[in-house]
Order: sequence, then C-alpha cells, then structure tokens
Amino acid sequence: MTVTLDGLETRPAQVWGSVRLVPLVRAEPVPYLRLHRKVYEEPVSVVDVGDAVYVSFVPHAFVATWSDGDQTQAASYGARLLERDTRAAPPRMPVRFTRRMARKAGKDRLRFLPLHLAVEGYLALHFGGPEIAWEEWSRRAVAHGLSPRCEETYLGRQVRDLEDALRIFEIHPGQCGVLVYVADALASAFVVPHPEDYRALHPTLVEDLFGELIYIYGLLGAPAGDLAAPIDDTGIRSLDDLRTAAELRQEEWAAFHDEVMAGRLFDEDGSRKVVQHLHGFELSRFLPSFALRGENHIGETITDADGRVAYLKSFRLSDAQVKRGYLLRRLAEHDWRLGAAAAALGTDKAALALRLERAGFGYLLRQDVLDHYRAQRVT
Repeated sequence: MTVTLDGLETRPAQVWGSVRLVPLVRAEPVPYLRLHRKVYEEPVSVVDVGDAVYVSFVPHAFVATWSDGDQTQAASYGARLLERDTRAAPPRMPVRFTRRMARKAGKDRLRFLPLHLAVEGYLALHFGGPEIAWEEWSRRAVAHGLSPRCEETYLGRQVRDLEDALRIFEIHPGQCGVLVYVADALASAFVVPHPEDYRALHPTLVEDLFGELIYIYGLLGAPAGDLAAPIDDTGIRSLDDLRTAAELRQEEWAAFHDEVMAGRLFDEDGSRKVVQHLHGFELSRFLPSFALRGENHIGETITDADGRVAYLKSFRLSDAQVKRGYLLRRLAEHDWRLGAAAAALGTDKAALALRLERAGFGYLLRQDVLDHYRAQRVT
C-alpha cells in the first residue's frame, strides 16, 4: 500500500489512565475537501443492494411498508394476516432508505457511513467460499459460500477512560487527527482534512467501533507506559538552550511514534480497493495481510492525487478476527484445496479441518469429513 501520513505532524501525547491520545497536526488544511456530520434521527435503516429483493414473514416484528398519503416508507409495530384488511393500519415509525454504503448526495457531495466500508470489506472477505466443488466441502459451502458473517464490536463510550480523555484533553491548534491508544495498543486512527472539521467531529470518537482486544485492555485498566524523555539539564545555560532541547525531544518522540508505535497502521502487504472517485479524490478501503501475532488494521481513506491522506478512520482487528482472515486467505490462495493449504501451513488436512472448526468455519466442511478428521486426532 502506498498510503502514508505525510503532511501530518505528530505532537506530544496526552495520557489519561490507560488511554493515550496522540494529536496529528497539519501545517495547511487539505484544499477543496471538507467533512461534516449528518445525524439521521430515524432509528431504522433499509439497505438497497441493487436488483435483489428480500421477502419474508416474521410475526410480531418490524415490517417495512409504504404509508398512506405521502408514500414515504415506514415500519409497523406488529403484523397481521387477514383475508381482507379493513381495520386501521397499526402504529408506524419512519424508515430511512440507504441505497449504498457510499453514494453521491449531489454533484460535489458524497455520503458514506464511517467504518462501514472497512467492516463491509472485511466481512465479505472470500464470502463466496470454494470456487471448485472439492470433495471435502459441504453442499452448503459450494452453493452459498460463507453464511452471513457478523462481528461483535464495542462503542467508544464502553472503552474505559476514553470518554473522559476526549472530554479533558485539549485540541491543538491546527489539529486534524488523532491516534488512540489503549494500554499502548493502537486502537484507531482518525484524520480529517481541516481543523474545523476535527473540532466538530472530535466528540464522535465515543461513537466509533472498537474491537474486543481494546475493550478488554480498557476494562483491565492497564496504565499507559511512561514514555517521557527527560532533558539533560547539564547542558542548559539559557532559555534558548532549553527551547532547543525541548524541540529535539519533541522530534525524537515524533520519530519514535511514527516508526514504532504507528508503524503497522498501513500494511505494505495488505490490499486496497477504491470505492468512489470524486473531483480528484479517492475513497477507498484497506485490508491487512492478516499476519499472525501482529497488528492488523482495517480502515478507509480519502486520498488526494498525490496519495496523501485527507481522511482516515481505522479499526484494529482482534486476534480471533485475524486468524479467521488468515485462514480464508490461505485457502483462497490454494484454490480451496485442503491438502495444498495444509501443506503450505506446515500441517495435515485433519489439523487444518479442526482449525477451521475452531475458527467458526466448521459448517463449510461435510459432516462425515469433519467427523473423520476428529476421529483421526483422537486416535
């Protein structure tokens, strides 16, 4: 990946409990691009995925319907099956209709849902399942691929100390972003094109998604490490000397942070997919290489023609999520042949099959095949 944080300067971190916030400052805002928040008050959304139509009957649930008169969409409380419906319609609530995750809202406006592009890209990873009906895979896997996947996330306000840190810490002049650490684990990155955008969107970090690892680190309350670099006062003879020494420490901190602490934010071996073009900018999402025992971040960016980041929002995957992505990627690389994938992983087919089962993908294999591999491991 060629995306970098060029044009953003790292400022000294602020620490509250287990949370460390690292401000990112721009010398000049990114021209011709602004971000703002639009709050939809309707509590229900419907996503139109194109030509597909979904029809279902679920008693005593929300049912999408058209309201009388103005023909706006609504959801009714409850459901009825009547030969002739002569009674008044049940109570309803408005529904917001979302056609795509990212779509133009005007000739110079693009609406997208923060992090949904990134999460959608991760959940759809090799969603089709095996391309060839190898004998080990179940009919369900070949016909339908992976079942709809879901992942559990936590709101920022559920991460201990984060809400207090965002409320207490100052916003630097020219600040256009922040990197959030919990117990010195990089939790997320957030970057916008203009300082005024950041001031407006800073409170929304408590509504961001955070993974299980970050939630647990916050729950444990492990304090952030002391990364202070003291100044050697033996060489200080004047205020100018003190100022020079302080600036040197600030530069050393920024270099250490960018190269070490945030060094795995963008994975060189990962992948990037452009979702939308708009007036010289690209909205894209990125996936990591799913390297085990390391940091793996998914996210979305808006970059200018030079590849500089104007907007960024990222999400750190948990170890379990990384393992699932790793297994799917290795299988896809070997045409979903268990034997070839197992050999590449340095194991046998039985061990790989049970590994898939532990990762939640056991349903992809035929039951008799899975039972056979289980018996092999027992004996």
